[in-house]
Amino acid sequence: MYKISLITGDGIGPELSDSAISVLNTIHDKLDLKFEITKLSAGDTALKETGKALPDETIDAIKKSDVCLKAPVGESAADVIVVLRRMFDLYANIRPAKSYPQMPALRDDIDMVIVRENTEDLYIGKEFSLGDSAVALRVISEFASKRIAKYAFETATQRNSMKKVTCVHKSNVMRLTDGLFAKSCSEVAKNYPDIIFEQMYVDACAMNLIRQPEKFDVIVTTNLFGDILSDESSQVVGGLGMAPAANIGDNFALFEPVHGAAFDIAGKNIANPSSFLLSLKMMFDWLGAKHNDSKCFTVGEKLESTIFNLVKTGAKTKDIGGSKSTSEFTADIVNLLY
Repeated sequence: MYKISLITGDGIGPELSDSAISVLNTIHDKLDLKFEITKLSAGDTALKETGKALPDETIDAIKKSDVCLKAPVGESAADVIVVLRRMFDLYANIRPAKSYPQMPALRDDIDMVIVRENTEDLYIGKEFSLGDSAVALRVISEFASKRIAKYAFETATQRNSMKKVTCVHKSNVMRLTDGLFAKSCSEVAKNYPDIIFEQMYVDACAMNLIRQPEKFDVIVTTNLFGDILSDESSQVVGGLGMAPAANIGDNFALFEPVHGAAFDIAGKNIANPSSFLLSLKMMFDWLGAKHNDSKCFTVGEKLESTIFNLVKTGAKTKDIGGSKSTSEFTADIVNLLY
């Protein structure tokens, strides 16, 4: 039995968490994949109630679990997800961008994955004042660069795709930091002669994600660039509502939707839960690989195909122009799962 810790989040987070729990309970009862779910508090609500955005008891419960799910949290997000990434060394941020039917994607043949280094870059938060200026430290190491490059190439080998890795950087301006990242990726590429390898400046990549998104397979890049490009790629395939994400380390992983807490629609039962439910699919794939459990892969594939087939009928939640509530959309998925 797998132990799943679930941070229920802020804004629409609790509604998405309820959707995820409904689907997980159906999988547990009807598809015979056993797990227990522990609901946890973190984010703005936790900060208000306990004085900490990430309470000690939440951290302790996550440490005792096999995997973590995190619904979106509010303004305290950096004090939650960034801390958890560092605490569990979740060095790979994985964000797929895939065309789904009836969604406003630029094309219907987009299927890419952005592999973002998750521990370094400007996101280490080392800033200071210097006279009348503000200075931020950007740290890029050979170790982290090669580690994330290897993850990207391994991802490319496992995908049923064009088998290509695009290294994105800005080494023509940041010659030392991005130069080291580009060099590290090039060195790792030598170990994967069957994978196409190319390099691209980040501004050119941002343009080509709009101009030729179907040309990308796996993009590997630094923390800040990956954060920006993954949001862009999500919009290219129709919006953040269909965008799942994973934070993966060697021994632990956390899965979440890309989008935020959307306080403007919180409590209205209209939010699209697909991004969080597709994160469950990524979670099952990770559990299957880690524990050599074929049933996890089967369940993950069934969940994604169920979402695919549902949105193919034109079913949408109200927040994206449809007629379904969050609970109605979830109920449709539950009914189609078995």
